[in-house]
Amino acid sequence: MKKLIFTFFLIILNVCVFAQSTNSFNYQAIVRNAAGEAVVTQPVSFRLSILKGSTTGSNDYSEKHSTTTNQFGLVTLAIGNGTDKIGDFDAINWGTDNYFLKVEIDPAGGTAYVNMGTTQLLSVPYVVCI
Repeated sequence: MKKLIFTFFLIILNVCVFAQSTNSFNYQAIVRNAAGEAVVTQPVSFRLSILKGSTTGSNDYSEKHSTTTNQFGLVTLAIGNGTDKIGDFDAINWGTDNYFLKVEIDPAGGTAYVNMGTTQLLSVPYVVCI
């Protein structure tokens, strides 16, 4: 009986829940004008694209966001929850290739987007053990 309880305890102790990808992830930026000053409490718009393979790779997904900067010029966006979506965020197979985030912005809040650059998305793996 003690062996059975001990074995059961070991099984429970070793059960781990592995992280799954979510339907969105956060992106924060400080919006600045050409002079380098923060654009505060102003409407801004973003077009965000997820590229597969390289900084010039195929566009697997893109979306738009319209928001207002705070008193510091900060915006917080949930990528995956935008509008005018092209592609399916949930269908991205993150484990098969490298993915890159291309950020375009119109600091006036319209659709005259300026390319701000592309950077590789890096994962932060974690495991929760119970």
